[in-house]
Amino acid sequence: MSESRSLRTVVLVPIKQFSIAKSRLRDVLGDDDVEVLARQLAERVLRATRPLRTLVVCDDDEVAAFAAERDVDVVRTNEPTLNGAVTEAYRQLVDVDQVIVVHADLKRPHGLGAFRPGPGVTVVTDHHRTGTNVLALPARVDFHFAYGEGSAHRHRVEAERLGLECTVVTDSPWGYDVDEPSDLETTPDGI
Repeated sequence: MSESRSLRTVVLVPIKQFSIAKSRLRDVLGDDDVEVLARQLAERVLRATRPLRTLVVCDDDEVAAFAAERDVDVVRTNEPTLNGAVTEAYRQLVDVDQVIVVHADLKRPHGLGAFRPGPGVTVVTDHHRTGTNVLALPARVDFHFAYGEGSAHRHRVEAERLGLECTVVTDSPWGYDVDEPSDLETTPDGI
């Protein structure tokens, strides 16, 4: 068995409160439709991460219940930002060798459960090649998460700071997420 296949891997899926998620889509779709979409995308991501151990990162009772209904454990955090929440959850992990952070709004999450990144850090960019949709890294390193505009570059620089090998993947189906109205139409398979 290869080293990467024997690693104890955990997937972290941060999920924002559904009632405030996807603010840039609310004018186009309306609040109710955006909440339905956010739930559908998150559910597909959670299904796609199986059989890997997956934890939802959240600060909301409704999201925690959503995860529990899908037999997914939850890491509660009090951090209001994505970077803070992922950092807090990442630092709580014990008996884990590798962590994969996956956004809950991927349009085509199929195959996440079979993802076995190599050593070091793997950055799967968004289709613009600037954001980070999937991030794999070793556990228990002092990694500074830097989500937001230009995060793919910042995560690569962070890997270099730590002396970790970094692989950047720019042509993955996981590169399509839903943030802007145009994202509803940018992938050949639709939502």
